[in-house]
Amino acid sequence: MNASTLPTDIAPRFGSGHAVKRIEDEGLLKGIGQFTDDLAPAGVLHACFVRSPYPHAKIVSIDAAAARALPGVAGVYTGAELAAAGVNPIPGSKDFRRAGGAPGATPARRALAHERVRFVGEPVALVVAQTMQQARDAAEAVAVDYEELPSVVDAAQALGGQGAVLCEEAPDNVAAEMRHGKPAAVAEAFAQAAHVVKLSVVNQRVVAFTLEPRSVLAWIADDGRLTIRMSTQMPSGVKNALCNDILGLAPDKVRVTVGDVGGGFGMKTGIYPEDAAVAWSALQLKQPVKWIAERSEEFLATAHGRDVRTDAELALAADGRILALRLHGLANVGAYATGTGLAIQLLIGPWVQTSVYDIPVIDFHFQGVLTNCAPTGAYRGAGRPEAIFIMERLMDEAARQTGIDRIALRRRNFIRPEQMPYTNPMGQVYDVGRFEHVMDQALAQADWNGFAGRAAQSKARGLVRGQGIATFLEWTGGNVLQERVTVAVRGDGMIEVFSAVNAMGQGIATTLAQLMVDVFDVPLEKVKVVLGDTDRGDGFGSAGSRSLFTGGSALTVGAGKVMDEARQLAAGELEAAAEDLAYAGGRFVVRGTDLGVGLFELAQKQPQNRIYVESTSSVSGPSWPNGCHISEVELDPATGELQVVAYSSVNDIGRVVNPMIVRGQLDGGAVQGIGQALCEQMSYDAETGQPITGSLMDYSAPRADIVACEFVTSMDQSTPCKNNPLGVKGVGELGTIGAAPSVVNAVADAVARAGRPERAPLLQMPLTPVRLWEALQ
Repeated sequence: MNASTLPTDIAPRFGSGHAVKRIEDEGLLKGIGQFTDDLAPAGVLHACFVRSPYPHAKIVSIDAAAARALPGVAGVYTGAELAAAGVNPIPGSKDFRRAGGAPGATPARRALAHERVRFVGEPVALVVAQTMQQARDAAEAVAVDYEELPSVVDAAQALGGQGAVLCEEAPDNVAAEMRHGKPAAVAEAFAQAAHVVKLSVVNQRVVAFTLEPRSVLAWIADDGRLTIRMSTQMPSGVKNALCNDILGLAPDKVRVTVGDVGGGFGMKTGIYPEDAAVAWSALQLKQPVKWIAERSEEFLATAHGRDVRTDAELALAADGRILALRLHGLANVGAYATGTGLAIQLLIGPWVQTSVYDIPVIDFHFQGVLTNCAPTGAYRGAGRPEAIFIMERLMDEAARQTGIDRIALRRRNFIRPEQMPYTNPMGQVYDVGRFEHVMDQALAQADWNGFAGRAAQSKARGLVRGQGIATFLEWTGGNVLQERVTVAVRGDGMIEVFSAVNAMGQGIATTLAQLMVDVFDVPLEKVKVVLGDTDRGDGFGSAGSRSLFTGGSALTVGAGKVMDEARQLAAGELEAAAEDLAYAGGRFVVRGTDLGVGLFELAQKQPQNRIYVESTSSVSGPSWPNGCHISEVELDPATGELQVVAYSSVNDIGRVVNPMIVRGQLDGGAVQGIGQALCEQMSYDAETGQPITGSLMDYSAPRADIVACEFVTSMDQSTPCKNNPLGVKGVGELGTIGAAPSVVNAVADAVARAGRPERAPLLQMPLTPVRLWEALQ
C-alpha cells in the first residue's frame, strides 16, 4: 500500500504512514557504525575457546601448562576452575514438567563444560591472550583427555535413553512434555469423522544465520563496574542472568550496552556460555577481554532453530468442516533444554496451532527430547512457523483427499469476524481478525483463477507449474506486555527518548522516531532515539515481534505525558487556561491571539533544562497479525530443479508506521521461510554425532536467486489491533511463517500435477532437486 493511500490523520511531518528513509543507515553507509568489534579499549585482550570434538564424552583431564607458557597468554581457564570459583550454571527448564509432574530435567549447562561434554563445539576451556593469533595458538596447545561416550542425535532414537543418556534426572531423555486439549472428546470426533487426514511433518533443524556473529567485550570501567558491550537483542536479560544466576553480582555492579547489531533473528536472545566466560575472565584479569565468534563457531554452538517431528491427524465431517485436531510432536532440544527452547515447542507453537480455523477440540502431546546436538532456541517465528506449517499442509492434503476445493475448504472453516473476540482451544484470545477478507484480496492480487493459463505456458516449456496457498495468523508480544520508557524535551532543541527494545537491523529507531513526530509535530531530525543501555533502563528487549507493539505503544504514552506537562507549563507561561491553548509545529499558542511559546523554549526555562517523564505502561494483550501468502513454482520433472516464479501476499498487520520498513520485514522474512522450504538444513551424522553442515561450504543459505520473481506485497490496515493504543500488530516474523507452507504446498501441487499425487503428502523440507527428482520417479 502506498503512503498516499494511508489515512491523512496519521501522516504529519513524516510521522506515521510515510516511507521515511532509515535514520540508522547514514552511519552504516559511511562506515562509522559501532559494532562490538569496532571497540578496542586500551589493553584489550582476545579470547579463544577450546571446543569439544566429541558429541558426548567424559573430560578425564585438561593440561593447560604448555598453553599458559606461550608468549602473550594472559590466562587459561577450565570448567573445573570456574565451578570451583562459584560460577553457577545457566538456568534451564525449571518452569516445565516431565511426565507425572516431576520437574523438567536438563544437564547443568556451564560457562565452560565441566566433567562431561554433550555436543560437538561445546566450550571446554578459554584462552585469553594479547593477540587473537596468540590466543588461537595457545588454544591448540591445551591438551584435553576425553573418554568417549555413546551419543544420539535423532530425537526418536533418543527416546527411552537406549543410545545415550544425557542426564540422570531424565533416563528417557525427555526433558519435559506438555499435553493440551480433551483427548476423549477428540477420540469421539475421530470416530464420527467422514474423513481422517494423517501426515508426518518434519520442521528440520536450521541455523540462525546473521551477518554479524555473536560478539562480547567485557571490562572493568573507571567506576569499578563490570561493563559489557555485546551484540544482543536482550541486554537486560544478559545482565539479569549474570547477576541473579551465574556470577552473583549486585545489579548495580553490572552494565550491559549494545551498539549496532548485524542481525538477531531470535538467536541473540538470552545469555550464552561464552558470554559468561568472557565476563568472568575480565573480572579475573582486570583487563578488557573481547571475543568475536568465528563463522564455524556459530554453526557449532549458537542456538539452532526448529527441529521438530510431528504426527498430525485432522478429522473432518463429510462437508469438510473440521471436527478435531490431534498431534504428537517430538522436539529435538539438543544437549541442554533451555527454557526458551522448551517453551517454543511445548507452548508457544501450540498457542497458534489451530490458526485461523474454528476447530472445536484438540489433543496435543509435545515432548522436548535431549540429544547430542547443539541446543535449540528462538529463531524467527519461534514455534509459530512450525505450527502453521503443520496446519497448512494438513489443509491442502485434506482438500486433496476429500476432493473439496482448497479455497472452499478454508472458507468453510475460517473463524468469522462476528465471533471476535475469539478464544481458541488453547485459551488464547484473538481480539480481531477478518481472515476471509484477507484471503479474498490475496486471491485477486495473485490472479488465482488465471493459474490454468500460466500452467499451460509452463507445460509448453516442459515444466510443471504448482500453486500454493497459506492462510494463517501468529501471536506477537512475547507476553511481556509492560515497558518502561523515558522521554525528554531538551532545551537544546532535541527530543531524546529511551526504550529497552533493541535495534538489530530492523529499523526500530526510525519507527520510534516517527511516532514521536506524531506526538510532538516536529521534524524527524529533532528526535534522538537511545536504545541498548541497562543504565538507562531495564526491559525485556526485542523478540516476538514486540518492539513496536509494546515499545512503540509505551513511548507514545510517555510522550503524551510530556505533552500534558508541557501544556500546563505553557499555560502558566502564557497566563491562559490549558484548554485554551492550541499546539502545532512545536509551539503552543493561545487560540485567537498571537501569544505563544515554543516547546523547546519551555524546556530551556525548566530547572534541568528539560521537560522529562519516566513512564511505565502496558498493552492489554498480544496482537494477532495474519495473512494469506500465495506462491507458484515451476518444476522440471527431468531434473527436479525448482524455481519460485510468483510470490504474492496480503498481510493484516494493523496500522503501518513505515511502509518501507514493514515491507522489508515481510519480504525478508519470506526469503527466510523459502530458504527453509527449499535448501536449508543443519545436519548431524547419525553414527558419529559430527555436524556435516558446519560451514557455508556445506550449508545452503538462501540467496537473492532463490526466487525468480518480484514479490507482490500488500498491507491491510483495515482491522487495527484493539490491544494497544497504536492499533499496530507485530510484523517481524509474519513473512517467515507464511512462506514455507505456501511454497511447499505449491511444490506438492506440482508433484500431484506431474502424476504422482501419492507422493505429495510425503514431501519433507528442504525440497532439494534430488528429493524432488526421487519423488517423481
